[in-house]
Amino acid sequence: MRHLIDPTDLSAEEIHGILTLAEEIIADRARFSEACRGKKLATLFYEPSTRTRLSFTSAMLELGGQVIGFSDAASSSVSKGETVADTVRVVRCFADIVAMRHFKEGAPLVASQYAGIPVINAGDGSHAHPTQTLTDLLTIKREKGRLDHLTIGFCGDLKFGRTVHSLIKALSRYEGIEVILISPEELRLPDYMLQEMGAGSKLTFREVRTMEEVMPELDILYMTRVQKERFLDEEEFDRVKDSFVLDPSKMAAAREDMIVLHPLPRVNEIARAVDNDPRAAYFRQVENGKFVRMALIYTLLRWADENKPYERTPVFAEEYVTEGFVCPNKRCISATEDVDPIFRRGADGVCRCAYCEARAR
Repeated sequence: MRHLIDPTDLSAEEIHGILTLAEEIIADRARFSEACRGKKLATLFYEPSTRTRLSFTSAMLELGGQVIGFSDAASSSVSKGETVADTVRVVRCFADIVAMRHFKEGAPLVASQYAGIPVINAGDGSHAHPTQTLTDLLTIKREKGRLDHLTIGFCGDLKFGRTVHSLIKALSRYEGIEVILISPEELRLPDYMLQEMGAGSKLTFREVRTMEEVMPELDILYMTRVQKERFLDEEEFDRVKDSFVLDPSKMAAAREDMIVLHPLPRVNEIARAVDNDPRAAYFRQVENGKFVRMALIYTLLRWADENKPYERTPVFAEEYVTEGFVCPNKRCISATEDVDPIFRRGADGVCRCAYCEARAR
């Protein structure tokens, strides 16, 4: 059974196929209007969402399918203490595919172990957001005409920004990618990702502290919101919440063909005056999300019918380290639910939690 839990669950060729299919759907929507007739998507959203939940719903409806699920865990048996594993065992009786958003890192991975139907990670805490990554890749391809030889600046919350983590993983497969990380010290990209980027990755990267020093170099500026809900310490949030704001004066230093992306929602990190700049692509990015999710749902359901195997071994079937370690991450699903503690040993010899990638103790 194929799932999408992490961007690297798809090979570069498979991603190319999904993006190509999304462009075919854009060109001829009527041809796909009955493609998923008789199929049901279950949207299991344990935390608030506007774009992602409505995008999945719209995608399935436009494919001729139906949608069931919940948008608030309080309205389900989760409020009574039901685990993720039990929830998906129940939902599989009613649906053909699941899209899950959860505030605990690793929850969709747990779901994929028990569901028996395809599971799509629609965002798990600050860990990963692979369908946003597909949205970003489709937008870059449509706006820039390519996915290689690009300079991309990631700005804002790089520590908790799951969209940033996922997109960097995906871009590491393409040639000529330069990543510039723009953040305050408190919101730097996690060390494990910096290590991954430095070893075995095709991309190059560097860290800076201001937008102004790199704006003229960028093909793409990827803005992010500083996410209050990810902070355990409100004082720390207050110190960094206004770190970076993109306004017309900063845009004046950028290339004429640079584009600005943002996974949304925004708070104040992009001034409204930037919205009318043709380089502001973030609302076009939202619409691309619907089309790429249509392509993904259609593809995963087809693969399920064909029993298509992974080209690479998914995380949950790898050789695990199961004894002698604990995950210290309070945001991990293993901290609150009875799941098997599983760890992977990287090439550097460090063991990391398979659910959230935190360094094991």
